[in-house]
Formats: sequence, C-alpha cells, structure tokens
Amino acid sequence: MAPNPKMHTNFESSEQTGVLFEEDVETVDGDLITDRFQHKRAEDRKLAWVWRNITLFAFVHLAALYGLYLIITKAKLATTLFAAFLYIIGMLGVTAGAHRLWAHRTYKAKWPMRLILIIFNTIAFQDAAFHWARDHRVHHKFSETDADPHNATRGFFFSHVGWLLCKKHPDVKEKGKSLDLSDLRADPILMFQRKHYFMLMPLACFVMPTVIPMVCWEESLACSWFVATMFRWCFQLNMTWLVNSAAHKFGGRPYDKSMNPVQNAYVSAFTFGEGWHNYHHAFPWDYKTSEWGRYSPNVTTAFIDMFAAIGWAYDLKSVAPDTIKRRVLRTGDGSHELWGWGDKDLKTEDVLFYNKNNNP
Repeated sequence: MAPNPKMHTNFESSEQTGVLFEEDVETVDGDLITDRFQHKRAEDRKLAWVWRNITLFAFVHLAALYGLYLIITKAKLATTLFAAFLYIIGMLGVTAGAHRLWAHRTYKAKWPMRLILIIFNTIAFQDAAFHWARDHRVHHKFSETDADPHNATRGFFFSHVGWLLCKKHPDVKEKGKSLDLSDLRADPILMFQRKHYFMLMPLACFVMPTVIPMVCWEESLACSWFVATMFRWCFQLNMTWLVNSAAHKFGGRPYDKSMNPVQNAYVSAFTFGEGWHNYHHAFPWDYKTSEWGRYSPNVTTAFIDMFAAIGWAYDLKSVAPDTIKRRVLRTGDGSHELWGWGDKDLKTEDVLFYNKNNNP
C-alpha cells in the first residue's frame, strides 16, 4: 500500500515537534559547540548497581533460554506461532505507539487506533507508554550526554541493558523534569494506561499469553509460560535494546557523521524499521524513521499507512527530499545510497566543495 501524499506534511526543522534534537544549536556558557563527540562524553563515575534488577533480568534471560529449548524440543507449533504473533503486535505497540506517535508526534491518530496501540503496548511491557515517551524525549534532547538514560558513549553493554541495572545518573532525572509533557497528559487513553498499568500489564504480558495456549490448544503450562510469555518478552526486550546499542555503533552515518547513531538494516528487520537510526536522529519528526519509506524492513510504516488509508491516522509528517539531500551533502559521511561519494554521478570533489562552502 503506497502512502497517500495528501496525508503527509513536509517539515524543514525539528522545531515543528516542540522537542529539541541533536541538530539544534548547542552552546556551553554561550560558546558554540563545534565537536559534539568531544562534548558528549560520559562522566567517569562508578555505576551504582541495583541488584534486584540484576537478579530479575538474569532470571528472565535464563527462562528465555529454557523457552528456546522448549521451542526446539516440546512446544506445539501453535504456541511458537502465537509467541511470534504477540511479538509482532507488541513491537508495533512500541514502534508505532510509544515511539512514533507519543514520543515524537510524527502523526496523529484517532481514538480507535490509539486504543489498539495502547493494548499492543501493554502486551510488550516496556513501561507505560507515558514514561517510555518521556524517557525517549530525554534521550533525543540530551543525546549521548549524562542526561541520556542509555548514553551510548558509556559502552555497548550500558546502552543495551546496563542502564536498567544501575541507578540513573542524576542528570537524567534533573533534565527530564524540564520537558513539556502536556500533550501526553492530555491523552485520556495514555493516562488510563498509566493509572492502571500495574493491573493491566501483568494480565496482558504474562497471564493471558500463558492461559490462552493452555485453554485453546491444550499446551502444557511449562511451554505456555516459557515460550509464549518469557521467551517472547525477553527476545522483544533485547531487539528493542539493540536500537540503543547496535544502532549507535555498527553502521554508516550518511546523514550526520557527527552523531553516534548509525544505519543498521539488521536492527531494522527485527524492530520493524527502527534501525535506520542516523536518519531518525537527523530527522526525528519523520513518521517513517527512514528516508525511503520501504516497507521491508519497515513494517511499522506499512502499519501506519494502513490506518491512514481508513482515516484513523492522519497528519503524517515527512521530510522534503531536497532537505534530506542538503543534509547529506553537508554533514554525511559519504555512504548515502544516492548522494554518497561512491555515486558515479557525484564526484568526490563536488561534495568536498559543497561542504567547504556550505557548512554553517
């Protein structure tokens, strides 16, 4: 299904979102920051481990490994397919819901779609969508500083899961209080989930996924719990965490070489389009989170476009192609598919001349 251009709006700057991002001018004591990598270094501080969280996540991963063993040896095919189904809708609850709709406001959704997304999001259990969106806005506004919840400059392990195993840096809490979250508070569906999260989440993420296989196709309790619930949830957590870790390390930076986020097709495949991370951090208001809008691997874009076709999603924001081209030529690393230095129609000296004469 091709996107309807009438449903899209092109935006030239991140000011349209109401949230500051990496491309905004940054200053320290009134001086322009010219080297983001030099400025965005983690404070050399000892991590304060939270052993309760360490124990919990250790159990979750051990349970997931046993679930994988059961998938191979004992679980019914229906249970594995059910786990895959829950993974798909749970991931969409995070990508299309918490991320693209509520965190970035890249499009608007009518209440039936928001209700579907909040159900999907609750199944995923990655905290209430309100808190997820808040933390993600902090991540973008203060990316790779000590105020970033999963600061990638502190290493792969920290950005992947370590940030959940230790106490938050004081800057995370302090800077988080500075954000305007009035738009999130104004959404009654979002606030209903937040208010009743610890009643809804256990039912959606743990109880129902375990009971349904036992009742509907007489699966064993062990296979239902360890496959449909624990393996599915743990696998989804790790795929989502890869956006914070692998997609900040392994890949090219065709849109902005001064940022840590990269383009990672493998992460995109498992997270339904969230791995085109250099583009996303350069243009965070694009509902596609990628330039090309290809549905493979960008299932989330297809999902949003499907609801846009029936009018439940609207005001889809995207970026003008000329704006993308200018950004690629000005700040890219030369790996862009069309405007990269390897393009036979674009000479390297032309790019260098453009950068020399057009850098702000």
